[in-house]
Amino acid sequence: MNFFRPEVLALLRRWAEVIVAIAVLALGLWVAARPGPVVQGFGYVLAAFAAIALIPAVRRARFATDGDGPGIVQVIEGRILYMGPVDGGAISVAEMTSLSLRHDRGGQVAWVLVEPGHMLVIPVNAAGAEALFDAFTTLPGLGAARILAARQSPHEGTRTLWRRADVPALTQ
Repeated sequence: MNFFRPEVLALLRRWAEVIVAIAVLALGLWVAARPGPVVQGFGYVLAAFAAIALIPAVRRARFATDGDGPGIVQVIEGRILYMGPVDGGAISVAEMTSLSLRHDRGGQVAWVLVEPGHMLVIPVNAAGAEALFDAFTTLPGLGAARILAARQSPHEGTRTLWRRADVPALTQ
C-alpha cells in the first residue's frame, strides 16, 4: 500500500539526488556549527562537497523525463545504444559529428545523433534517456546550459545544438 500518489513518487525519484545533496549539505552545516576546530572543519568540507554535487544533480533532474516513451537507451563506455520498437542502433560519442533536437507538430521530441554514415533518432522520453545528459556534456564546446535550454524550448523544428568542427579520419 502506497501512502503517496504515483505522480508524487515519480517526482521524488526524479529529484532524489538533489534531495540527498541538500540533506548532506544541511548535515555538513549542522556539524560545522558544533564546537571544536576538527569537527567544524569536517562539517565545512562535507557541506562543500554536497554543494559541489548539488549543481550537476539539479541539471540531471531537470533533464530527466518520465521514461514512458518508446524504446530503451543505454550509455556504455562512450557508446549510446538505442533499442526502439521499430528501429535502433548504436553511436559512439567520440565519433559523433552532429547533435540536434527535433520538435515535431505532434508534440514528439527526439534527439538526432549523427556519425559518418549513420543517424540515430532517440525520443527524449525513452526509458534510460537521462543517461544521455552526461554523454552529451562530454562533447567539446557543448555546455549543460545549452542542452537544458534546448530541451525546455517549446519551438517546433530541428535545432542543431552541436556540430563537430573537424571530422575524425577513418585512417591515420
